[in-house]
Amino acid sequence: MSSLRTALLQGPAGVPGSVTESLDALDGAARRAAAEGARLLATAEMYLTGYAIGDQVAALAEPADGPSAHRVAEIAARHGLAIAYGYPERDGDAVYNAVRLVGPDGAPLADYRKTHLFGDFERAAFTPGDTPVVQATLDGVRVGLLICYDVEFPETVRAHALAGTELLVVPTALMRPYEFVPHTLVPARAYESQLHVAYVNRSGAEGEFHFTGLSCLAGPDGVVRARAGTGEELLVADADLALIAAVRADTPYLADRRPELYRSLG
Repeated sequence: MSSLRTALLQGPAGVPGSVTESLDALDGAARRAAAEGARLLATAEMYLTGYAIGDQVAALAEPADGPSAHRVAEIAARHGLAIAYGYPERDGDAVYNAVRLVGPDGAPLADYRKTHLFGDFERAAFTPGDTPVVQATLDGVRVGLLICYDVEFPETVRAHALAGTELLVVPTALMRPYEFVPHTLVPARAYESQLHVAYVNRSGAEGEFHFTGLSCLAGPDGVVRARAGTGEELLVADADLALIAAVRADTPYLADRRPELYRSLG
């Protein structure tokens, strides 16, 4: 496949704290995305429950294969597209900030737990994940997963590039005043590691936070192919796979690396 049409669902869409309403909104978004030819629909961080929900995080957390996972699988299969969605995952006593990728047939493809927790709220609510690179193949495209703060570390994105990720999907809950992240940092990450980055943010006010929106699909040449505004929006754009090889031939960052010089950096 020469490109992967990707839909980015920005905003709460549902109502924070109401998993049922979030799932209903996801169903509608999947229908619209499929009608525009998307093969992948990605949501924001903690999409199912909302981000700023305080003590409800633990109460609403579900196992990776819990009831909400089955509903998302049904939505994906009904509309014939893959879905990457953020949610709080419960595994025993631990709760993780997680994203699951399900295929267009509803089968689970990958599960990722956020490895870099941001701020006091996240460190109190979640256990950090310990697997830096999680990938799956969708329509012949190597899709990788990170969550929000993870993408702000160059090491995480470079690890994906070295592992063969072509499209890096990043569910996000970025709040003001950090607008420079989607404007500047995300395109830089895409360029320096020469892959596509689908950065899918929340929008609007929630609790003490005001999310920036500005979701984007940034290409391996650092060019933003599509950019959302600050409100709720379904953004659809193509990740051109041929562009990766062209950019890497023109500016061979990965080939010109000298890893023997970097080992002391830890």
